[in-house]
Amino acid sequence: MSDATRIGVIGAGALGYHHVRLLGTMPGVHFVGFHDADAERAARVAAELGAPAVASLDELLDAVEAVTVVVPTPAHHAVARQALERGRHVLIEKPIASTLAEADDLLEIARRTGAIIQTGHVERFNRAIRAALPFIAAPLFVESDRLAPFNPRGADVAVVLDLMIHDIDLVRTLVGSAVRTLDAAGVPVLTGSVDIANARLTFESGAVANITASRVSRERFRKLRIFQRSGYLSLDLALGTGEFYRMRGGLDAIALAAAPRRLEEFMERIPLDAPDGEPLRLEFESFVEAVQGRHPVLVSGEDGRAALALALRIMTEIERSLPALAASPGA
Repeated sequence: MSDATRIGVIGAGALGYHHVRLLGTMPGVHFVGFHDADAERAARVAAELGAPAVASLDELLDAVEAVTVVVPTPAHHAVARQALERGRHVLIEKPIASTLAEADDLLEIARRTGAIIQTGHVERFNRAIRAALPFIAAPLFVESDRLAPFNPRGADVAVVLDLMIHDIDLVRTLVGSAVRTLDAAGVPVLTGSVDIANARLTFESGAVANITASRVSRERFRKLRIFQRSGYLSLDLALGTGEFYRMRGGLDAIALAAAPRRLEEFMERIPLDAPDGEPLRLEFESFVEAVQGRHPVLVSGEDGRAALALALRIMTEIERSLPALAASPGA
């Protein structure tokens, strides 16, 4: 146990509950406990999971080397700042902060204290994404759709920061190029903030991505389609499955254009597979390996800032259209 990383959880809400559940059973980890400002909630989680509830944040930070921050987004900066100032390594759930100034402050403290920041973009650990990565080669067009039923847990921020930011991070990672221009639109439906949003991004590489996110849906739907010269990838992030349709070698383009052909005649279907694993547990394993110096941080604080910067650009573009929308006939 002496080589195990002493770790704790700050915030035991709907997602924090699973942080406590998983970290309490992971090898290589000495789970010190968790802190939640709601004493009743803390008592329930402690009873259900048999996990130590720590009375104060200071007491938890005194006892750990690293923490995961799972408080509401507006509190990310204040809570993570306290941990980083003590040199504690921090995994911050997405988005890294509410503003770029807050994100920059956290990154500066981490540089000064030598602490690690990992951003909780858990979709990087999705089985479908892990299986697809070896086949990604200069995407030309990416189509992303993420629909979910309304959940008050994420309603403290717009859907862009609640849901779309997952796909902003994925698209940035897969394309590997800076965004040159963007167009975006969105509307509030159930809350005072944007509940449905769409963004079209054009990258310096020439790639285009179309991203849609909604928290006004009857069913959950998380799909990603990637088109490139070598073929087409279709990923179901909800199921963790995917397939790659690759152009067959020796294709006669003239014959292909002359008459309709069955897809199988010119495309090879390759089922995509990767080792099974709960994405959140894999994310924690990655964080612990980084804290122990065995592996670089996979999703850095800088990655989190870049995703936040792009999300805020999208929000600015949406907000430009909202006054006109409100003034339009029938609005």
